[in-house]
Amino acid sequence: MARLFGTDGPRGIAVTDLTCELAMQTGRAAATVLANKGGKRTRILIGKDTRISSDALEAAVCAGICSVGADAELLGIVPTPAVAHLISAHEADGGIMISGSHNSAEFNGLKIFCGKGHKVMEEAEDEIERLVLYAPEEMKSRKNEEVGRIIHSESSAAAEYIEHVKKAADTDLSGLRVALDCANGCAAYTAGKLFSDLGAEVLVISDKPDGTNINRDCGSTHAQHLMEYVVENGCDCGFAFDGDADRCIAVDEQGCMIDGDRQLAIFAQSMKNDGTLENDTAVITSMSSLGLRKYAAANGINLVSSGAGARYVLERMLEGSYKLGGEPNGHIIFLNDSGTGDGQLAGARLMGIIKRSGLRLSSLANDIPAYPQVKLNVKITPRFRELWKNEKSITELIERFEKELGSEGRIMVRESGKEPIVRIMTEGTDFGRINDMAVEIARQIKECDESRG
Repeated sequence: MARLFGTDGPRGIAVTDLTCELAMQTGRAAATVLANKGGKRTRILIGKDTRISSDALEAAVCAGICSVGADAELLGIVPTPAVAHLISAHEADGGIMISGSHNSAEFNGLKIFCGKGHKVMEEAEDEIERLVLYAPEEMKSRKNEEVGRIIHSESSAAAEYIEHVKKAADTDLSGLRVALDCANGCAAYTAGKLFSDLGAEVLVISDKPDGTNINRDCGSTHAQHLMEYVVENGCDCGFAFDGDADRCIAVDEQGCMIDGDRQLAIFAQSMKNDGTLENDTAVITSMSSLGLRKYAAANGINLVSSGAGARYVLERMLEGSYKLGGEPNGHIIFLNDSGTGDGQLAGARLMGIIKRSGLRLSSLANDIPAYPQVKLNVKITPRFRELWKNEKSITELIERFEKELGSEGRIMVRESGKEPIVRIMTEGTDFGRINDMAVEIARQIKECDESRG
């Protein structure tokens, strides 16, 4: 089956790749698959980010939902975790967040949630794909009074979400000064009020979205400006969110970046100390750092690994009833409070730990060793997909380097799920050596590909 879904729903250049027609059909299919089985009219919540294309895609998604007899409840511009929370709060049957996440403004995407406020799992994804790509005739359009309605909840959705995070964070941040980089995205509508209501002194940057500047030289993928801003303005910490605010990169008072892995270690230790870390276990991904792994081993924290991607972290958390999970990119999931990553909740909780411990963020993070990493992408020809894994010259080279690194490093070589690219990550104590290893593995993969003509 051709893949409509990537690791986080349909994505592409808005209107060109992710067309309005595709968005409408996805809305129809999602409403069909998520349909209420109890006789009530199906209701799907719709959130969106600040991209100029989000309005057009919202209209298309709503048209699709209503055409099959479901109601579309519009939340307006809200963070992705707001959609996840409000599905439960409004007793809806599912939701769709229109967002290109951390990508630049020309991209957009559709994140689909089930009635529990979690991203839809693979079985539902496959059925949505089947309907859109192969069986659109099975999605029956309704007539007259059976057509769905559009419900407007834009005026209250963001405020409801802010109250939810305040309750979940349950902390007083008075006496702390924080800088917030809103990525010119959804956090511009919520973060300033949220952290102010919690008592912090708040400085906000990149909070003036114009439809085209989302994530542009700002936010979680461009935290350099925030790192300087925190130091210049004497802040205790700073947080950089991405376009839909489901991830958070922290900055300590010295202007040093604290990625998702180091945040996860701090949260895991705090939750272990207060007895809320189920089975003393956190869920990580195959890309999580050696520093996190070593810190966890030294502090009695168990780690369970999932595939790369927030959806796979969530799946593993649900399977094992684990309460904490996350990725290096700043997706942190607190399962008792959200079915997806929530950057603003992560930031508020991190500040709560700073306040209760009386420690600087730099002190909290210094206990977690940081190892240099090198990441390379190697383009391969489509015919070489999967075949590179069986090339002896490649596998033996990787094995030799892994043996050399031993317990002081690691190597990850994996193929992208969406395109013919092999991703290489090396990690260890000696940057020069792990860089050489990554380059040599990339060269060997390229040579093997080219040798096949």
